Amino acid sequence: MKAVGSRRFKQALLVSGGSSVADKIRLRLEIRVTVDPLRPEEDHTDNWRVSDAEGPPTLCDLCLAQVCRSLSSLCSMRADGSMSLIWAPVFPQETADQLLNHMAAKEILNDTTVGIFRNCKELRLRRASIRSCPLSAEAFHLALCPHRLLELDASWVSGGLTGADIVSGLASNPECRSSLQRLSLNGLRLDWESLEANGGIHVGFSSLRGLRMLNLANTDLNDAALEDICTLPHLETLDISCSAISKLTALLECKNTLRSLIAHRQRHLDMSPARLVFVFSQLHALKHLDFSEDHFSVDDSDGRDGDETVRQLLEGSPQVLPSLVSLDISGRKRISEAAIRSFVESRSGLVFLGLLATGVSSCDFFSTQKNLKVTGEADENQVCEALRRYRDRECFVREALVHLYSLTTDTDKPQPDVLKLVVSGMQRHPTSLHIHLVATACVFNLTTQDLAEAMPISLLSSTVTQLLNTMKNFPNHQQVQKNCLLALCSDYILQEVPFDKYLAAMLVINWLSSHEDPTLQRMAVAVISILVAKLSTEEMAQFSKDIFIMKQLLAIVQQKAMVGVVDSTLKFALSALWNLTDEMPVAARNFIECRGLELYEEVLESYYTEPSIQQKVLGLLNNIAEVEELQVDLMEEDLLEHILSLLQDSQVDVGVRYFAGGILAHLASRPDAWTLENELRSTVLKQLHDSIMTWTHLEREMVSYRSFHPFCPLLQTCQPAGVQLWAVWAIHLVCTQNTSHYSSMLEKEGLTELLKALAAHPSTHSDIKGLSDSILSMVEQHQIHAGAFNNQTAPQSS
Repeated sequence: MKAVGSRRFKQALLVSGGSSVADKIRLRLEIRVTVDPLRPEEDHTDNWRVSDAEGPPTLCDLCLAQVCRSLSSLCSMRADGSMSLIWAPVFPQETADQLLNHMAAKEILNDTTVGIFRNCKELRLRRASIRSCPLSAEAFHLALCPHRLLELDASWVSGGLTGADIVSGLASNPECRSSLQRLSLNGLRLDWESLEANGGIHVGFSSLRGLRMLNLANTDLNDAALEDICTLPHLETLDISCSAISKLTALLECKNTLRSLIAHRQRHLDMSPARLVFVFSQLHALKHLDFSEDHFSVDDSDGRDGDETVRQLLEGSPQVLPSLVSLDISGRKRISEAAIRSFVESRSGLVFLGLLATGVSSCDFFSTQKNLKVTGEADENQVCEALRRYRDRECFVREALVHLYSLTTDTDKPQPDVLKLVVSGMQRHPTSLHIHLVATACVFNLTTQDLAEAMPISLLSSTVTQLLNTMKNFPNHQQVQKNCLLALCSDYILQEVPFDKYLAAMLVINWLSSHEDPTLQRMAVAVISILVAKLSTEEMAQFSKDIFIMKQLLAIVQQKAMVGVVDSTLKFALSALWNLTDEMPVAARNFIECRGLELYEEVLESYYTEPSIQQKVLGLLNNIAEVEELQVDLMEEDLLEHILSLLQDSQVDVGVRYFAGGILAHLASRPDAWTLENELRSTVLKQLHDSIMTWTHLEREMVSYRSFHPFCPLLQTCQPAGVQLWAVWAIHLVCTQNTSHYSSMLEKEGLTELLKALAAHPSTHSDIKGLSDSILSMVEQHQIHAGAFNNQTAPQSS
């Protein structure tokens, strides 16, 4: 048997962290924000076809997920260790792209599995994403280069694959030279030198003549390579952020085609502000310019030339970039509101302005610009716009989250779109402590109180999964762990949202072992008590083997019992121990080996007037009494006489008397194992019958059963009446409270036959027959109703 019931947890805590901007954040339990959907043409960061649509998965998604799970059985192995589909139809072209993307998203795309795409006839790739996948140059060349690709996202790939490998491989396919239009190598080393050293031929980007979009952010791109790139005849979008470029003069070669230039954090530029403004002014086709800066990692002197360039651009002639649609100067300093106003007024086509961390996003002028979107910190719309546009930029995500936290502290409406943005930021930056410190606080704000209940379950599931990943990634950062625990400490999330309960329980118990803060200890124990009740039988068996967990929980009980307090921490710890030992003999044995029995005897005596404590203590002792080989440990005369006194006392709560009766019924059911005086056993059996017949029916649910297997020995016709009566009373109690669940369990586990035999036996006491007949009647009624419902919902043939 296990405990039931839990509660909403409310607590206000001070959260402090690693960055000065995030220090001393006040955490409370309320929140929310709304955002407009981002139009694809407005997002010029490296967000490769990200979909935020909520709802059930499509049939195509389900089928592709099944293929991913079944790859090993669908494939044979080549001599080189790569996979090949044993048989495959000709996939619709878009479906082949989706399969590759699914494999990448599920982190199963590698040198072995990518081999299935060597079959270019059945699996024809056009838009391929291998982002963050571990692939070697050889596997890439064999599997992807033969395809007539239109787009390739190879950002942040690992496994030794370089930008030079990718470009040379793609250029080796004559079709790819002209077909490839979009290429993203964000985060890679280009490493032309290694390619040439290994006998490869230096084939530049200019060999891919069809390129229209090229992302080389966070690479070792240099001036010579930029000159080669700028000879591309159709180049429209170029991202050179965080690269080693020192001159932008080469851009003049593509001034009539380049529509979008992203040049975030250009630390190596060696050009005067006037020269830079001149180059920008000559880019006649330019519609989108990003010349933003990482404000966290630059001091006043480092970014001075860039800031001056921006000042001259803003204050210069309206004839410079007159057709600009978007300008991003987030992170730049020394910008005046007057210059911003003048710039915007002279460019009527401007629809986006990036001003995060500039200090001027709160300009009143923006309230009159209804068609202009702004990233900044003035309001929720600006902050959410920043989170959408800057997903891959740690500095801006971090800054936006700090402001989002402040803005959502007192909001009281559900904002799933905002939560999605926060989780996305955490997923994009799994190793950034700064981001996770503030993001976990935002998650807490956005899911507290009743707000979580208005969120899509799938979103909450991914949110909790991300919180658990954060706990794993930052095990020693106390504040991050606190924030995650606060967010998890919700009845609705723990009870209704699907996530890895076993992992969560292990993470929380490990955190609990090294922290003694009373408030956080209470929440941690509360979370564990609920999670343990949610574990599957297999997970519970694994969890209960760890004697360390038993020691941790018993230490909390002992700590509270020593000072005689009755608080929620003690109650949650007792509930967790009760659930931990539910039909788990290993856990019950660990409990005894950790001297839990002696501690519980003291608690029983010390908390004689506290029925809520006594029920939890006696509930666990019931679990021990159900284990035949451990019953001998309960054969202590003083203990049993105390439990008997609880059973007999009419002033004691019925719930307490119920659990006391359960312990005695199990122990008295085996006369051969009874080691105390037979007179005591006779008294127990008599008092069981006499006491049970005085119990009133309980409306509230106080116990639940994983199965009825422990009742089977008690329902045998040879058992004494007191033992039988307690068993049928217990079954009758839970069946009246949850007829559907327990009626099915009785039938499945064969207890209906035992009850029928008991009711039909001539020596069975009438009280027991009456309860048995009542239970069987409930089961029969349930069968009738279930059959009628099935007939009503069954498809009808005409």
